[in-house]
Amino acid sequence: MVISRFLDDKMMIMLKQGKSFFHIGASGHEAIQTAAAFAMKPGYDYSYPYYRDLTFTLQFGMSPYENMLLFLARADDPSSGGRQMSNHYGHAGHNIVSQSSSTGTQYLQAVGCAMASKKLGSDEIVYVSSGEGTTSQGDFHEALNWASRDKLPVIFVIQNNKYAISTHVSQQTTGGSISQIGSGYPGLDTHRVDGTDFFASYEIMKKAVAYTRSGKGPVLIEADTVRLMPHSSSDSQKKYRTAEELEADKKKDPIIGFEAELVKNKIVSLEDLEKLKKQYKQEVDQAAEEADAQPHPEDDSLYSHLLTEKNDDNLEYEKTEPSGDRVVLVDAVNHALKEEMALNEKMYVFGQDVADGKGGVFTATQGVSSQFGAERCFNAPLAESSIVGVGIGLATRGLKPVVEIQFGDYIWTSMMQIRNELATMRWRSNGNWSSPMVIRVPVGGYIHGALCHSQNIEAFFAHLPGIKIAYPSNAADAKGLLKTAIRGNDPVLFLEHKGLYRQAYAASPEPDADYLLPFGKARVVQEGEDITVITWGALVQKSLEAAREMAKQGISIEIVDIRTINPLDTETILASVKKTSKVLVAHEDNRFHGFGGEVAAHIAEFAFEHLDAPVKRLGGEDTPVPFNAKMEEICLPQTSWILEALKELAEY
Repeated sequence: MVISRFLDDKMMIMLKQGKSFFHIGASGHEAIQTAAAFAMKPGYDYSYPYYRDLTFTLQFGMSPYENMLLFLARADDPSSGGRQMSNHYGHAGHNIVSQSSSTGTQYLQAVGCAMASKKLGSDEIVYVSSGEGTTSQGDFHEALNWASRDKLPVIFVIQNNKYAISTHVSQQTTGGSISQIGSGYPGLDTHRVDGTDFFASYEIMKKAVAYTRSGKGPVLIEADTVRLMPHSSSDSQKKYRTAEELEADKKKDPIIGFEAELVKNKIVSLEDLEKLKKQYKQEVDQAAEEADAQPHPEDDSLYSHLLTEKNDDNLEYEKTEPSGDRVVLVDAVNHALKEEMALNEKMYVFGQDVADGKGGVFTATQGVSSQFGAERCFNAPLAESSIVGVGIGLATRGLKPVVEIQFGDYIWTSMMQIRNELATMRWRSNGNWSSPMVIRVPVGGYIHGALCHSQNIEAFFAHLPGIKIAYPSNAADAKGLLKTAIRGNDPVLFLEHKGLYRQAYAASPEPDADYLLPFGKARVVQEGEDITVITWGALVQKSLEAAREMAKQGISIEIVDIRTINPLDTETILASVKKTSKVLVAHEDNRFHGFGGEVAAHIAEFAFEHLDAPVKRLGGEDTPVPFNAKMEEICLPQTSWILEALKELAEY
């Protein structure tokens, strides 16, 4: 507790000296944090500490020196190697899972981590914390729901200092009590404690740990604390708090109260306490000096740990040729899931309606739960953020979640988990943590699905460093790419065009169980000499149809199916463009800001001198997709559109 306080003070001094840029203090929260970590098994149990949990990390195993390395963003910082802001904790050696700035995302990941303990048959428990303000996030309530439903071994510690930056709890939470709200969840053991009292906090934490470790289920503890420093070094709480209130909080200082109890019970004398404080201050000063002398990260380290280093997956690609019976795309996906489930006992499939008898709304998971059991294939709550967040938690424990988002149109509630958590986990932890999960997502139109069952989403996610994206156009590619995604060590967004699921033209001879396709390798669907079409998804077939019409006019069209959005096979694209000197980039998604714009820009930058005509782009209209059949046809790219664009290029 005292070391934490000295670190707070030292860091604020160093910040004013220009040695760092940001700090969030734990002052006033030390008692509950020390009690929580003291009651657990550091290095065995798992933790998701929030940004004010400095004291917890010290008690859980991080040294003052390691915390200083984090504060100063040095290369040897065990949390992130200088990549994240200070107070964003992580330590693989102590089972402190990498934390980000996103308030609330940690809850669902902690639930996934706790689920992993249960799936693995172990008794590790999970600690997850936040301030009271973050409990307004939907992820908090989704986490309480799932943890309570499955009786998962997770302890939620809400440190209520009454202020979410400047917003008082009375303006934040109905009734002002998080534990009172939590008591409405059946199966959730709920408590409230004076978080400035170490002894009371330790008693309740001991009970919570015993309760969760015995398999009885989750616990929610609301710990009333005081915030003795501003929200952060960027804040001044004197702007919104009275002098009287601040003075009253100082009287509740947990360290003063703890010391008084020690002296009262004659455990130590005041002289002993002063000696200890002097010793601890020297330790903090020494840690600061040593950390400040350490090197900054190397410049080229910026690019490391974004994705798995090349060849680290040790996968053998295209060992065989697809030669089985013809299979439609959705069945190829189904077979790939079953084959990989049989191969990897750590693989889990979950999502909305994925279990039998439904087996997914498109039957992609039909028979999986019957074959492998409800423990490995199960229905999730109807909450996309839950599905992804829990998946991230499972993946950090070495399990392989392959989840389904029922429609791409509803993936948006999980965007925070994907953008700020899944895609950044390996990079932000400097390679110490990773979340190699697969997210299967049916996408695309041409099915009369209107604006909320027809969306293409690849352009949004292509902008996220740290996640791979596949978008197959046929059954063989779907099976080969999905199996690679599952066996790989990176997070993958696997897009399946639902309009292609049962199309005969998207069917193909089925590959065998060992067939793997590499990401970042395009397929030349048809060779040609005069014009190149770069495309993917549903427009591969439409491009073939247009090319056949152009052939009647003596124009030879080369068609390149990129197959994966990230990584993108720019080598094959540029080689084809240099060969034909004219190019059409065609996709189903809206034309404006569609991924085709990135492809076109790359061609213009690296093959400009080879072009005999401007790069031409074709995409869907810049409107939502309508339900009316005639209007849908006007909105989404048709074969006739491609044919017209090819004619214009041919005549240029």
